[in-house]
Amino acid sequence: MRADRLVAALLFLQTRQRVTAAELAAELDVSERTARRDLEALASAGVPVYSQAGQGGGWSLVGGARTDLTGLTAPEIRALFLLTGADSAAPNQETRTALRKLVRALPSPLREGAEAAARAGVADGADWTGADTGEPLLAPVQRAVVERRELRIGYARPGRDPHERTVRPLGIAAKAGARYLVADTDRGLRTFRIGRVTSVAETGAPVVRPEGFDLAAVWRTLAARMEDRLVAATVRGRAAPGTEQILEGLLDGRIRYGERTPDGWTTIEADGPSPEVIAARLAGLGARVELHEPPEARAALARVGAELAALYGPPPAP
Repeated sequence: MRADRLVAALLFLQTRQRVTAAELAAELDVSERTARRDLEALASAGVPVYSQAGQGGGWSLVGGARTDLTGLTAPEIRALFLLTGADSAAPNQETRTALRKLVRALPSPLREGAEAAARAGVADGADWTGADTGEPLLAPVQRAVVERRELRIGYARPGRDPHERTVRPLGIAAKAGARYLVADTDRGLRTFRIGRVTSVAETGAPVVRPEGFDLAAVWRTLAARMEDRLVAATVRGRAAPGTEQILEGLLDGRIRYGERTPDGWTTIEADGPSPEVIAARLAGLGARVELHEPPEARAALARVGAELAALYGPPPAP
């Protein structure tokens, strides 16, 4: 049972004299069965909540019991809601303070479990692959999203020098442990990986959100475009035995296996942004992968092989 959903259910109960499982399900965007289990879990934990059957029935807090959540500052509230919205892996000081206050404000039956949950996990920002996944400029980007401030950001794509862009922040989305700024630009809606932002400066101009803006829907559209670009090309060939795990890692799982030939090799199809990019990723496997088509992929591997041979091969005979 997610602790944040139980707290949200408790706070929703405080705003109503009586709620039904269907109303809570709509509020939390879960099934009615899940909402009913959450209410029963609160009651089992000792929270003074009870149900009343029949017409006009529902769930209520005994005697209008309330949870005291006073004392939170505006920055702490902002940090707390950004944490729950963007799945922060490394809460800042304001977020940690807000969470401590929230734990202290919980009813005593829930407090012990919340404190135990807080001690039960640890967030480590280091990537085992050695890639830099830090987000040193996350806080000013978050602040601009909440306060609706236009930004001038420096942004560095892999292998390129940083360049500046003016963006109008609209939201933050999290995917696979990384966070992305969703912003309006002169070229339309764009996403920017926050770990690649090199500088942030407010321009002083306000940001006006488009009417009816739905961050979740916009993110799905932008993510789908990115995924389409990641699988724009397909190469076909075969791979030697024992290369499956390496291929999965090199191609992020975008590979399909076919028949196994009598010599133990397996036919493969792999997707990527272009034949040249896929070939570059597979070049390190040398003769353990043989690409058959398209010709662009074979030509790219031939160029890589010639360059490596020229660099590392024996010197020409005098």
